[in-house]
Amino acid sequence: MKNDNRNEEAVSPVIATILMVAITVVLAGVLYVWASSLAEGNTDGDLTLISMTAEDAQGSPSEQTDDALIRVTMTQGSAINWAAISVQISIDNGAPLTCDKAENGSGDCWLDQFGPNTDDQDWSAGEGVTIMENGKALCDATTDCAIEVTITDTREGKIIDTSSAIAS
Repeated sequence: MKNDNRNEEAVSPVIATILMVAITVVLAGVLYVWASSLAEGNTDGDLTLISMTAEDAQGSPSEQTDDALIRVTMTQGSAINWAAISVQISIDNGAPLTCDKAENGSGDCWLDQFGPNTDDQDWSAGEGVTIMENGKALCDATTDCAIEVTITDTREGKIIDTSSAIAS
């Protein structure tokens, strides 16, 4: 009698196998969802690889208010629409100044685009901008100016590139 009761209380091998398979399938699904969310979190679905270089513009800063300060060139990456970016400079760790693309803009600096195709609406690899003073002497001939350029994607609110150069 005692042996019969023990066999009735145990789970049958068929039910045990079904339970183990079900638990394995559920765990595999949970791990898949977790791993997928990790992969999406690392790239935000938009992996942008852009490289920029900054260098001193030709000529030395003077007391004038229209000096060329530095040049920033896109060396690699996909084209960026001008309407979707903001270019700011900080001179000698000062407050950031936003530079407009037009010479008669409202800012203290403006961007003079150069490169093979300056007529389109995009900033492409091989093209660049010369950052110019716009009615205010930002750097003068007495000292070198350390200029940090920050280019931001205004739609995403993400910094695309930060470059520095010395205007001398």
